[in-house]
Amino acid sequence: MDMPPHPDAPLIEALFRVIAAHGWRGVTVTRLAAASGVPAGELVGRFPSRLGLLRLFGDVVTDEVARGTVPGQGGTPRDRLFDVLMRGLDALAPYKAGLRRLMTEMYTDPVLFGAMAPVFQHSMERMLDAAELDSAGPKGRLRAAGLAVVWIRAVNVWSKDESEELGPTMAALDRALERAEQAARSFGLVGGDLAAAPPDEAATPA
Repeated sequence: MDMPPHPDAPLIEALFRVIAAHGWRGVTVTRLAAASGVPAGELVGRFPSRLGLLRLFGDVVTDEVARGTVPGQGGTPRDRLFDVLMRGLDALAPYKAGLRRLMTEMYTDPVLFGAMAPVFQHSMERMLDAAELDSAGPKGRLRAAGLAVVWIRAVNVWSKDESEELGPTMAALDRALERAEQAARSFGLVGGDLAAAPPDEAATPA
């Protein structure tokens, strides 16, 4: 059964319009209420900290990816990750201008970067799940952390990519996945894959 669109997607679109115009530090209850139509009192009640908005953003994006996920996709783990991450970038399209500014600010604001880190981690665990890859346990967390690096690199390129076919973005994502697989080998993941196969499957000759 298809998942319905996230009910807070319009609120997140409003958030990123505010970020595009005023930056992360310019996100105020007054501005967000005016942009979203959600009463200021409701916003304060739901989001005592702005960081809650970032967590909601991660859920809105990964819910959209989950809506488009078909079980039993087949293909290699890398192919499935590539497909899931590209669909994730498609889900970011309504927020592109604001994301461009947010990503720029993230690299100069360690507090913001620290706030985004758990959002990336949780989102990448859900991306792994959507790609039918294991996100559980220490190795799953390690895969999600590696995938977060891939995701950040891809989003950085995507946020500046104005091409219709997103060729530069796809090339950057492919390179980032390749580097992640090389790093995975150094951490002892099976076959250097971000999504190590179960031991019995990994031992099966190709």
